[in-house]
Amino acid sequence: MRRPPLLQIEGLTRRHAVRRGRARRFCRSSVALAVALLLTGCVGGGGSGGGAREPASDGSTALPAGVTVEIVQLRADVALRQAQVHVVNGGDTDLQIGEVAVDDPRFTAPATRVLAGRTSTVAAGGEVDIRVQLTDPACPAPDGAAAEPTVELAFAAEGGVEGTARVVAADPLGFLAPLHERECRAAALAEAATLSFTGFTSSPPGEPATLALTVTPTGRGAATIVAVQATNLLDFGAATVDGAFPLDLEVTGALGTTVVDVPIVPSRCDPHAVQEDKRGTIFDILLSLDGEPGEIELFVGDTLRGDILTWVSSWCGFAGAG
Repeated sequence: MRRPPLLQIEGLTRRHAVRRGRARRFCRSSVALAVALLLTGCVGGGGSGGGAREPASDGSTALPAGVTVEIVQLRADVALRQAQVHVVNGGDTDLQIGEVAVDDPRFTAPATRVLAGRTSTVAAGGEVDIRVQLTDPACPAPDGAAAEPTVELAFAAEGGVEGTARVVAADPLGFLAPLHERECRAAALAEAATLSFTGFTSSPPGEPATLALTVTPTGRGAATIVAVQATNLLDFGAATVDGAFPLDLEVTGALGTTVVDVPIVPSRCDPHAVQEDKRGTIFDILLSLDGEPGEIELFVGDTLRGDILTWVSSWCGFAGAG
């Protein structure tokens, strides 16, 4: 077993997070308006709060006017492979949402509620995020797979309006296509090797810690592990090259299990970096498969994440912030 070099991660500022939040709200309101107009055209006579709804051609019931649906993935959802169905109630009556299913041909089965059996209330003029668990990717995606998912919701509103609506949901953050691509690439990489972070050695302030990346060839294929990219919390200090820690590790059947010691240091030092961390220990791994460049995401795991965040707190001098 040979042990090559070390790695590190970079920080996401609160200002950047605020800007992303503003961009998300702007994107939501724009998409919501477009979807609201579409849904309004599907509603039979009657106001937004009552009256019968004409069934759609697929047998579903149109949502009350002003109700819009989209699917988003927040930073906290990434490691868990979850997403959120965002429902905005622009009508004038409260809405109850029961079962939810997100159908997308790029995945092997519909995504359903993480908390099964729960009912969510969307007050008039309010909004709610319903967390769903994504299923395995379909690799490759079926020919002609839709660019947007379809969300099916069981709902009830005042005035006896209820049913199951089926609507095309926008993906305003554009996360689904890149997620599917990364996960299919990870599945292809698994034919050649498995990658995992298997250990962490802390360090005193001012010195890099060590994160162990273990690469185990399967003997069934070949790949090149090009580099590990910095995160929003950690980077590689003096070993950083263009925001990454270079590896250029050729993986073939002849290569034995290899442990790469990646040197990491905090790229920022303030308590919020730890307290609000969502993606600081999820690394993008740059690679090449069959001559095609790409990347996958690799999480350190819950145990190492706790160890790393504790070390960052100590290294930065605010121990206890995590």
